[in-house]
Amino acid sequence: MAASPQGLCEFVDASPSPFHACRTAADRLRAAGFTELAEGDAWPAAGDHFAVRAGSLIAWRARDDSAVAPFRIVGAHTDSPNLRVKQHPDRFVSGWQVVALQPYGGAWLNSWLDRDLGVSGRLSVRAGNAADHVLVRLDEPVLRVPQLAIHLAEDRKAVELNPQRHVNAVWGVGTGTRSFLAYVAGQAGVDADEVLGFDLMTHDINPSRLAGTAGELVSAPRLDNQATCYAGLEAFLTAPASEVVPVLVLFDHEEVGSQSDHGAQSDLLLTVTERITLAAGGGREDFLRRLSASMVASGDMAHATHPNYPERHEPGHLIEVNAGPVLKVQPNLRYATDGRTAAAFAMACAQAGVPLQRYEHRADLPCGSTIGPMTAARTGIPTVDVGAAQLAMHSAREVMGAGDVADYSAALQAFLSPA
Repeated sequence: MAASPQGLCEFVDASPSPFHACRTAADRLRAAGFTELAEGDAWPAAGDHFAVRAGSLIAWRARDDSAVAPFRIVGAHTDSPNLRVKQHPDRFVSGWQVVALQPYGGAWLNSWLDRDLGVSGRLSVRAGNAADHVLVRLDEPVLRVPQLAIHLAEDRKAVELNPQRHVNAVWGVGTGTRSFLAYVAGQAGVDADEVLGFDLMTHDINPSRLAGTAGELVSAPRLDNQATCYAGLEAFLTAPASEVVPVLVLFDHEEVGSQSDHGAQSDLLLTVTERITLAAGGGREDFLRRLSASMVASGDMAHATHPNYPERHEPGHLIEVNAGPVLKVQPNLRYATDGRTAAAFAMACAQAGVPLQRYEHRADLPCGSTIGPMTAARTGIPTVDVGAAQLAMHSAREVMGAGDVADYSAALQAFLSPA
């Protein structure tokens, strides 16, 4: 099916954590006839397959000649800034039962205050002499990080939030502490004594929805970067056959530098693409030769020009929502785009019949980055950084143009199947 704003809302609402995002994508792939492969098994020479490594997923369509055809790769990331549960979370403060939380990534902390927060992630539980991993999702208003009353603030100005002291959540009242982990385990149907580890995080429980008088906007959490996960997935599934091998890779941990066993600095992409080559009968030489002809589109969200802060944007680079995908350029390589790869994405947009916008960051402001530069350095594959325009990046809830969902996906589809 073609990408749509309603489809994006459904994807985001099904994916409160990176682990859930991988499950949502995996379910969609299975429905399209893809087969999941375990990394420890031998892989077939051809077919439609995917593999999951924790909060990351990689999918590909391998033909019989996959030992020589170049790769066209769309990359995104499954994680978003949020508040995560500490290993010893239980506190009792001034009559309140409190859960200690830790900011993950560059969370815009004030946006997480006074929201109804659920809990999601996974529990790692004892299963004989090994461990099993159970996904957890509590969509009730379990937690709330309360704002300080304006009457208690100095000079009634905005409070500067301390990430250690001011983002812990209340979850009840009474005397003494109680175990938050035991509560979560009970809700998941797991014996708390069998929990060996956990990766738990908060999420805004309000559903994604179309906004604006004509439904021209999407209001949702985690648009950075689940909008690209969704648009890239639909592009991958609907890309027509071509002379390249299409690959979709969704990495975890981009928001904290990608330096993990399944982040963009890991061997995941290199290992899988080499195994595709080897399974098709190619050798190391074939693999290295095809990398030079391959290309990556690193998809992440882009800053729309903010109507209340237009002076914070580079003059002459107006970026609008519902005005097409965004090519992201930064000469100091916070983005991986160069002239070669910019041309490839411009041609993809022309092939898809969608407009193209070009973004540069103000030179006097620090620029964020993406999986693009590290993927390019790790693999040696030429890479272009692209995205869709949005406001409120890294907030608990963000907004983008509803019309950009289909255009963004169409451009990524054309990139995966160059004419």
